Amino acid sequence: MSLRVSELKVYYRTLKGEVRALDGLSFGLADGEILGLVGESGCGKSTLGKSLIRLDGRMRHAGGTVVLDGEELPIADDRRMNDYRFHQVSLIPQYAMSALNPTRKIRRMVTELLRSRGVTLDTAELESRMSQVGLPREVLDRYPIELSGGMKQRMVMVVSTLLDPSLLIADEVTSALDVSTQKAVARALLGFRDSGYVKSMIFVTHDLALTHHIADTIMVMYAGRLAEKAPADVIVKAPRHPYTRLLLDSLPEVGVRHTDRRLTGIAGSPPSLLDPPAGCRFRDRCPIAGEECAEDPPVAEVAAGHYVACWKA
Repeated sequence: MSLRVSELKVYYRTLKGEVRALDGLSFGLADGEILGLVGESGCGKSTLGKSLIRLDGRMRHAGGTVVLDGEELPIADDRRMNDYRFHQVSLIPQYAMSALNPTRKIRRMVTELLRSRGVTLDTAELESRMSQVGLPREVLDRYPIELSGGMKQRMVMVVSTLLDPSLLIADEVTSALDVSTQKAVARALLGFRDSGYVKSMIFVTHDLALTHHIADTIMVMYAGRLAEKAPADVIVKAPRHPYTRLLLDSLPEVGVRHTDRRLTGIAGSPPSLLDPPAGCRFRDRCPIAGEECAEDPPVAEVAAGHYVACWKA
């Protein structure tokens, strides 16, 4: 097992109290596996990605463990995590196109970044990886402003994987791109895994359709907790959690006319995580909720590799 997250709790400090962004999340990720992480805004997807590499000043590790390749990551200790960042766990940030230093040409920026990690730049290896994502070597002698959005995105992806991390977290890396560039980025991510540049990957997104094409497994989150986790085809074709079903029903289908099937959203809003309700957090929006849903549902394995947190799954 490459990654094992157990009962992870990460809270945000606010003037009104602590927001329980992750509240007892547990899951595993195998070597070579790409996990697609989906859910509504505010469900904890990006918080999970950040907490695996660096807690910002507003975040507090309130409990739980993260074990990568058999070694527990000291995620609560920013200084100790320095030894693991980029070497064992790396991140393609949500706004990757703004992550490049505008005052440095790409070659100098990459050289300085690697030097800060005690590594000397291997220009041949860098150019080889750039070629794999469709970037010419001339890009190294340009400033970021001279690159298109898609080129900057792919350059950040290359930089994030230069040290061959065991775990790569790709946080909303396709959200600001056109469809053709999204395909190129998706192919590049798969290429990194298939080439052995990264061992496993967490792909954070709102796009279920794109996730289905990239991920081996999909995990659906709701209000800081796991709702459902299963192989990608199973999630799309045979979901067991009511929330997952409603998410899929809200997506348009090719060839289906508006008059035949009107798209509908999910009624209601997610609960406040300042003071989350007892029991199933989807209960107030769930069309099949019953009295038993007043208690927290356990995460049960309903089939091989298929986990659901629902009393009626």
